[in-house]
Amino acid sequence: MKASVETHILRILLVCILLLVGLILWVNLSPHLPDTTSVDVQSESYVIMRFEDGEVLSSKEKDAQIYPASMTKMMTAILAIENYEDLEEVIEVPYSIFPALYAQDASRAGFEPGERVPYRDILYGILLPSGCECCETAAYLTAGSDETFVEWMNEKAASLGMDHTHFANATGLHDSNHYTTTYDLALLLRYCLQNETFYEVFTTSSYLTTPSNIHPEGMILRSTMREELSDISTGDVEILGGKTGFTSFAGLCLASLGEVNGERYIVVNAGAPGDHGTEPYHILDAITLYQSLS
Repeated sequence: MKASVETHILRILLVCILLLVGLILWVNLSPHLPDTTSVDVQSESYVIMRFEDGEVLSSKEKDAQIYPASMTKMMTAILAIENYEDLEEVIEVPYSIFPALYAQDASRAGFEPGERVPYRDILYGILLPSGCECCETAAYLTAGSDETFVEWMNEKAASLGMDHTHFANATGLHDSNHYTTTYDLALLLRYCLQNETFYEVFTTSSYLTTPSNIHPEGMILRSTMREELSDISTGDVEILGGKTGFTSFAGLCLASLGEVNGERYIVVNAGAPGDHGTEPYHILDAITLYQSLS
């Protein structure tokens, strides 16, 4: 009887030891996820997503409805790439798109009505200086109209699982029926970056356009994010590319790709306070979020 009790106790001890060893191994061998729960940022919502596998490492109000402003142009650019056969074809920037853009005081890259440039230059105009005339040109040339292009945008969003997104235009100009979430935009950006052409344009700092009938020496198109980032220290973080956004309704926004400790991440943050005349809180927040991973 005594031997039986001792044997039972030994078995219990052995089980406990095995469980303890298993717990130690699980803690040490499981993927390390950085603790970003206490990151202090001013953006109302954000997502940190690992580029490699799409895993969300940290978020704040990731499914809250936001206005995407010019981050919309990521969708515009990928559809422009996927739906035009020859990116080197010389096209003409339509006269018809400009009256509405002038009336809305929309941001422009600098292309003029009737300017003849390779289609590829339009892509750089969409993503670097955030040119609305480039968005409308792409919509017209690929879909025949802005309305049809917007239908494509919503179809693409649905196919990517962007369940809380609805687009109303190709530019990101404010519309109450034009909304998304930071999580949906992270899904979109991860998809876009798997396209070689999109990745190249998105991660470019500046680009000299081809000489044209309007600009015989070409134009230098600069990334709006790079211009604001130039005087800011990022420490050990390398921000590879980004698309900024701002309206009075959206606040300051940024969708970006960065590298920390040799691994790439996507950060989308939105609703930061300020405007083009204040500190770039959207960029400062993104840097803080990337640094939380190191």
